[in-house]
Parts: sequence; structure tokens; C-alpha cells
Amino acid sequence: MSYSVGQVARFAAITVRTLHHYDEIGLLAPSERSAAGHRRYGEADLDRLQQVLFYRELGFPLDEIQALLDDPESDPREHLRRQHELLSARIEKLQKMAEAVEHAMEAQKMGIQLTPEERFEVFGDKDPEEYSEETEQRWGGTEAYAESQRRAATYSKEDWLRMKAENDDWLARYVALVTAGEPADGERAMDLAEEHRDQISRWFYDCPHEMHACLGAMYVADERFKAYYDALGEGVADHLSTAIHANSLRNG
Repeated sequence: MSYSVGQVARFAAITVRTLHHYDEIGLLAPSERSAAGHRRYGEADLDRLQQVLFYRELGFPLDEIQALLDDPESDPREHLRRQHELLSARIEKLQKMAEAVEHAMEAQKMGIQLTPEERFEVFGDKDPEEYSEETEQRWGGTEAYAESQRRAATYSKEDWLRMKAENDDWLARYVALVTAGEPADGERAMDLAEEHRDQISRWFYDCPHEMHACLGAMYVADERFKAYYDALGEGVADHLSTAIHANSLRNG
């Protein structure tokens, strides 16, 4: 049984271009070719691809992955044991990061030095401090909370309006991209995901790619965030979450 490059790309949720690149650098060369010269992947190829993607997800550079997999003394069971240890450590770290990010997102609504009239002008009927007490109780001791609080307290009404206009413009372009059927792991979606990360870093707190990936996961895990994005367009939350994850891998 063998599979085409398109089938394998769909199985693994990666792009055909990624598979071509892996072939070109010798990381994953398909074991077969069709009569017309097209790549065909066998079961052993799929097993190797799974190993590649495991290590890639854990942040290993491609050259290190190739060295690990091509080690003549490599034991498949040892790979699984190592990956289990690394994944367990990563899960613990990401859980802590997700907590900090969740707090920081809620903290964006706090420390706003505006009059009631100015708040309505900026936020309309949305209360920017709706979750302030919950946020402080859960995340008040984190660096992200402190930084977000510090910055928010310095912004004027004009700053908030400029920030809102910037975010509204980004949202409109992202929703248009989703509506047009652009793939979530395509260049345009990943570029907009990068722009989203940059906005967070500029306005609220430093947001490295790994933290941004946690934030993207929260957009579908937290019903409040998912409902907000899906209200803008069907499937926007899932699409954005995938784009953020793909962009994080691209910049890993």
C-alpha cells in the first residue's frame, strides 16, 4: 500500500511543499515512485514522518531530527521513550504558559484610565473590566499580568482608539481571508497570524511564538474566545488557531 504526496499531506495536516522540502534535504525520501515519476509513500515512510513531526513539534531543528533518525544504533522504542519524556515536560510548561496567557488576555481590560464617556466611545457596550476580579485572583502574580497592567495604565483615549482601529482592521482582513477559503496553514494566514502576535507584543506584553501558540489553542478551548471569533464568521476561531500554530512552527 502506498500513498501520493497529496494524500500524505492530508493525513499529516501539513503542506505538500513541506513534504517536497523534506525529500529535497534527505529527511524523508519516499520509498517509491509511480510510473510517471510521482512520489509514493509506503507505511515505513509514514512511520518516519510521524517521528519527524513529533520531534518538530518539540522544537528540534530538522538537521538534528535527521541525525537522530539516521543513527544506526537508533531504537524505535528509545525514540518513543524520549518523546514521551519530552512531551510530558512540554505539557507541564505549556499548561503554565497557557495560564499566564489567559490571565494576560483578561488583564488587557484592566487598568484603563478613561472616563465613563470615553470608555463607551472606545468599547461601546462591552465592559472592559468584566473579568477583572477573576483575573486578578487567578493571575495577579504573573509577569504578563504586571506588564499588561503597567502598559494599559499609561494609554490615553487616543491610544485605545488607535489600538481598536488597528485590531478591527486586522479582524476584517482575517475574516475576509477565511471567507475566501484561504488555507489556515497558507502563507497569507500565517502572515496575518504573525501580525496578530506582533500587535499583542506591541500593545500589551512580549508574546513569543510558543506563547502565541498557547493563545491560539485557547481560542478554541475557551468558549468565550471561540464564541467571539465564530460570531465574526463560521469557523474563524478554528482557522485562526490553526494559522497561529502553523506560524509558530514556521518560526520555531
